[in-house]
Amino acid sequence: MKTETVIAANRFGLGARPGDLGIIDRDPRTWLLQQVQEKPQLPSAFRRLPSSADLVVEAQEIRKMQRNFRQQDDQPAPDIVEKFGAYIRRNYLEQIEARYRVAADSDRPFHERLVHFWSNHFAVSADKPPIPALAGLYEIEAIRPNVLGNFADLLIAAEQHPAMILYLDNQRSIGPNSTLGKRANRVRRDQSFGLNENLAREILELHTLGVDGGYTQGDVTTFAKVITGWSIGGTNDRGRFAEGEPGKFEFREAIHEPGPQTILGKRYSQDGLGQGEAVLRDLAVHPATAKFIATKLARHFIADDAPQAAIDRLTNAYLDSGGELEVVYTALVDADEAWQSTQSKYKTPHDFVLSAFRAFNRTPDDRRFLFGAPELMGQPPFRPGSPKGWPDTAGQWGGADALYKRIEWAEAVGKYSGSGVNPIDLGDAVLGPAFTANTRKAVSRAESLAQGMTLLLASPDFQRR
Repeated sequence: MKTETVIAANRFGLGARPGDLGIIDRDPRTWLLQQVQEKPQLPSAFRRLPSSADLVVEAQEIRKMQRNFRQQDDQPAPDIVEKFGAYIRRNYLEQIEARYRVAADSDRPFHERLVHFWSNHFAVSADKPPIPALAGLYEIEAIRPNVLGNFADLLIAAEQHPAMILYLDNQRSIGPNSTLGKRANRVRRDQSFGLNENLAREILELHTLGVDGGYTQGDVTTFAKVITGWSIGGTNDRGRFAEGEPGKFEFREAIHEPGPQTILGKRYSQDGLGQGEAVLRDLAVHPATAKFIATKLARHFIADDAPQAAIDRLTNAYLDSGGELEVVYTALVDADEAWQSTQSKYKTPHDFVLSAFRAFNRTPDDRRFLFGAPELMGQPPFRPGSPKGWPDTAGQWGGADALYKRIEWAEAVGKYSGSGVNPIDLGDAVLGPAFTANTRKAVSRAESLAQGMTLLLASPDFQRR
């Protein structure tokens, strides 16, 4: 069996299932490329979920009940608070469950990994309501349909999704010279009313150019003005600006900063929504963006300290194609550096859990293993804690306490899912030539199948990809 087979399954994919390595071994690179050449159908597990628009509307109705009650009393009714919390948690858990089951069962794990990669790149964190109820749907609605297209389309879809708008408070951003802004500033003299720079800053720093991408604070402020009016229909704090289709992206002319704006030395004279989209399309093909994206992809798929030559080739593929992601992925698969080591990347908790589920060829029915595991190991789903997303290097995940928790979970899930399974046979089936002699010896000396399974899952062979 080829070493490339294991790399394709474990580093480009999400871990092998029994039987996968034999299929991949016929032509690992072709197996990968076929997954990014045709857009797959949306898995049925996702089709059963409600839309983000529906959930935003439902959340708004519950919020309205809270406000109405506060008009009568100082505190919201306990049953309303409980209802809102239950609504958030129910949808959050349903989306996580669907995500893990789809990934564990997928015959296109490279495509699935790309979805997760871009979801983390354009991260929203489920730390404030109603984002927990929207984070999984954001990945389904904005990220998943665009991972095989042009980066500009992915960028616009991510920034205009209700989850991103609400997470970074852009629905609250009001241009100081907009119709509403001028009216408000006549009352609130000597201050610019309502301009919020959160979304503009994160687009420049985290989503496109990168922190060293050559933009200034002036560019951030100007860009924030350009995207004023990017909001959500029917969603606001006190019932204002309720035009538009409830729960969906809406451009609100009344709060948009009018007039031409200059960003990164280029003047944008477009009106309304088109001005912000023009900026995003230029950012998408900027050389700094190409380098930033290439570096992140190389770090994720090749090594923590990715070779500069590989980064340069990915950057050139990006620029030459105008940000066509399939071209970039092809250059990544063709990079010789990506195939030189089977253990260049340390699995994040998310990767570890998914690869274990795939190894057992099942996702446990017990939700403790779906929801408790990533949180136990420090990576609760859709909750990176900041727009930066989860870190992608071993230094962030390889501490002693983190390893202990992995062993603890490996022991539990091994007993639950691996009963009756010979760990030696499983190691051969999912690791192939990456199943080293030292690990094989340790597993073979285990006092029980359960102990052997724990040793396999906790081994360096399984912990790295």
